[in-house]
Amino acid sequence: MKVLGNLAVIVLVIIGALALIPLVSFGFAIFSGIAVFAIWLLPVWIIATSDKTTGFEKIAWIIAILCLSWFAWVFYFFLAPLKPRQRYYYSD
Repeated sequence: MKVLGNLAVIVLVIIGALALIPLVSFGFAIFSGIAVFAIWLLPVWIIATSDKTTGFEKIAWIIAILCLSWFAWVFYFFLAPLKPRQRYYYSD
């Protein structure tokens, strides 16, 4: 009788483990999707918080990132700012 009970427990554990596979797969898929989305947004966040460009030029770079993907991000690091920033000097 003990053998039959142990066998039933083993079968139930195996069935329970098989039932968890779709749940674990779904959780992994959700986590992977969030990670890919975060990596995709990373260049936008870097440009939005950068001090290299301001105003409309920053908006143009962000739009380029959204339309052209990572190629625009590489160009941003090499080319930004497109026009030199005006420096203001104050004297006392």
